[in-house]
Amino acid sequence: MVILGVDPGIARCGWGVITMVNGQWSMVNSGCIETSPKKSQEQRLKEIYSQLSKIIKRYKPDSLAIEELYFGNNSKTAMVVGEARGIILLVAAENGLQVSVYTPLQVKLALTGFGGAEKPQVAQMVKTILKLEKLPKLDDTTDALAIALTHAFSSKLSKQISSS
Repeated sequence: MVILGVDPGIARCGWGVITMVNGQWSMVNSGCIETSPKKSQEQRLKEIYSQLSKIIKRYKPDSLAIEELYFGNNSKTAMVVGEARGIILLVAAENGLQVSVYTPLQVKLALTGFGGAEKPQVAQMVKTILKLEKLPKLDDTTDALAIALTHAFSSKLSKQISSS
């Protein structure tokens, strides 16, 4: 089972691929698709589409886990990130991937057992569970790995495996 976790964003779209090795979840690879604010919105979205398509073709994930959007009062940011999220869902659909969506609360609970956990606590659990020497440079990448692990630990994955 190979899972692609994605932390959607327009400037930075984090991604992380995990798989089961000898009964343990292990990171295959991770990174961040970064787009330039100097480019037009449509060019940035196209870049996310293109890069994510390459990632899916290279790692051939069985499923894609993505974070649900949550924004307080910043509707402009929500709209732009929502557009990037739509592109990610399109790429997943084009590649026949099962998509699962998780809230930040679900990610915190799955990795730390505490819904009020702070980002550093979640990041430390990602590092521990995946036995990483160090965390990825960007939070977006760590968040994507956390989302992939949330899917790995979820009942949705169990149902997916049993229906295969």
